[in-house]
Amino acid sequence: MIRHVKTLLAATAMLGLAFAETAAAADLIISSGLGKPHLWVGAHMDPFADAIEKGSGGKIKFTRFYAGELSAVGRELDSLNGGVIGVAAPLLAPYHEGRFPLSDVSQLPTYGTTSPMVTRAYQKLLDSDVKLKDGKTFYQYEIGQKGIRVWALGATAPYSISTVKKVLKEPQDFNGTPLRAGSALHTIMLGKLGATPVTIPGPQAFEAASRGTIEGLVIAISDWPSYSLQQVLRHSIVDVSIGHWESYLAISDAAWAQLTDEQKQLFDKTAREIALKNAEQWEARVGTVREDSIKKYGGSFVSINTLSAAMKSHVETAAANTWTAWIEKTEAAGHPAKAAARLYAELIQAEGGKLPTGVAEYLAK
Repeated sequence: MIRHVKTLLAATAMLGLAFAETAAAADLIISSGLGKPHLWVGAHMDPFADAIEKGSGGKIKFTRFYAGELSAVGRELDSLNGGVIGVAAPLLAPYHEGRFPLSDVSQLPTYGTTSPMVTRAYQKLLDSDVKLKDGKTFYQYEIGQKGIRVWALGATAPYSISTVKKVLKEPQDFNGTPLRAGSALHTIMLGKLGATPVTIPGPQAFEAASRGTIEGLVIAISDWPSYSLQQVLRHSIVDVSIGHWESYLAISDAAWAQLTDEQKQLFDKTAREIALKNAEQWEARVGTVREDSIKKYGGSFVSINTLSAAMKSHVETAAANTWTAWIEKTEAAGHPAKAAARLYAELIQAEGGKLPTGVAEYLAK
């Protein structure tokens, strides 16, 4: 009898060990709606997954899907909550209409900002304990109750204004010019400039520009190769910094629950480290793309500071008014946009960025 009890106890212990080992292992589906050439895939998603697999000693393994094979752009949140995927890399918040009302804040126009600066500021925004509304922080308001956990990506390089044929030299040159806007906030900025905003996803931009449906785009220069835009864009106004696009690396709560505490710490640490490395690549590729455009296609890049005083003033005024318009529109929908913008402004200025003239005074009211 005693021998049978010992045997049973030993079997139970071995079974418990097996369960523990199973609990410590996780097979996760990681998905991107973007293709491999995009810096949020080849220089973020894949390096992140590689680092996690290596750092976990193979206990965490990813099955990878690209270019919307499993979850399309704008469908990431539903796919995470539905269990179709475990990790979205990235979750593109601006394409989830109305569901992440404050996440566009990094697209507000700033000056002198770089991708690493914005990446650090945005992660600090997510980590902040400052209450925005109803006792909720930015993270709690924007991410809480959505069934996910998120980290900042490496922010894109500054967005610039680039055109195919038309050269924008004076304020009136914007009037009625169809320019692609990638988000609601870009639509506001282009409207303030006097252009006609055309909202289309990045993958459709090449065809639209080639056919003349749009005359140009508001986009980060380092993002051109993702959509082969260096083949069509010829004239760019730089040093405008129409904000930076930020979004999220996201994991579902269900997938998160599969991880041990040690694995969760690895996930958090790796997400932060890869984001900053990704940001450096976004910034570095600006020069490479510009050089390639000039040599191969005759592209030109003109600083806003070298254009007429009227043009510079026009763009700067539009930038400042974009802050006001976005805040007031978002506040009217019931969201704490001014509090979020004020906090982000503080964080980006602490990184060395500058606000358009008049914005600091408006935020202080």
